[in-house]
Amino acid sequence: MDKEAIRSLFLQQIEADLALLTQSANAAREAAIHTESKAEDQYDTRGLEASYLAGAQSVRASETHALIAQYRHLDFKAFGPETPISATALIELQGDGKTLYCLLMPKGGGRSVSYEGKTIQVTTPQSPLGEVLMGRKVGDEIEVRTQTVKDYEITAVW
Repeated sequence: MDKEAIRSLFLQQIEADLALLTQSANAAREAAIHTESKAEDQYDTRGLEASYLAGAQSVRASETHALIAQYRHLDFKAFGPETPISATALIELQGDGKTLYCLLMPKGGGRSVSYEGKTIQVTTPQSPLGEVLMGRKVGDEIEVRTQTVKDYEITAVW
């Protein structure tokens, strides 16, 4: 599997999210300072609410900028069957008759992209799955405990 191509797909997704966040933050900022947002009485909080929204969206946009920088500049390591799993590993898991692909990254968990007909999801070391994967190798069997218990075998690591 081409991890650079997968990285590029995630970057495209994150950059599209950033563009939408920036647009939303600018719209909320405009709403906060618009003349119609001026309070008509002490209970009218439209302008205040819009300013809170703009501030929160700006923070989220800043976090997304940091995530983009991390994806661009993080060195992706090469992994083999005997290499312990750590950040930037692309892992294939088998369990319950299904195949799961995850990219272990320091941040940005929960995102997924489609690559060559496979869904690849970002997992972080802080997640239940990521925590169990850290330090494991191809052939290891793992048990992931969330609301249910799932068993997987690590079948490949790139």
